[in-house]
Amino acid sequence: MGKKILINFGKRVKELRMLQKISQEELAFRSGLHRTYISSVERGERNISLINIERLAQALMVDPGALLGGTSEPAGRWL
Repeated sequence: MGKKILINFGKRVKELRMLQKISQEELAFRSGLHRTYISSVERGERNISLINIERLAQALMVDPGALLGGTSEPAGRWL
């Protein structure tokens, strides 16, 4: 059951990244994370920390909830 949330989270990160037409490398640069880390998150292989969820959300300019399947509205109070 726990693996499913990691897979869904990774798919959402990838979906938002693709909507913005940016590469994993660009997302890594924006978030301060390594490209291979981004890749493993998108494949659902990482149990990502809240701090890194926030970093990805800021880099994708969305609220952290958007990465968990919520709205993809631009971030407001989280940035």
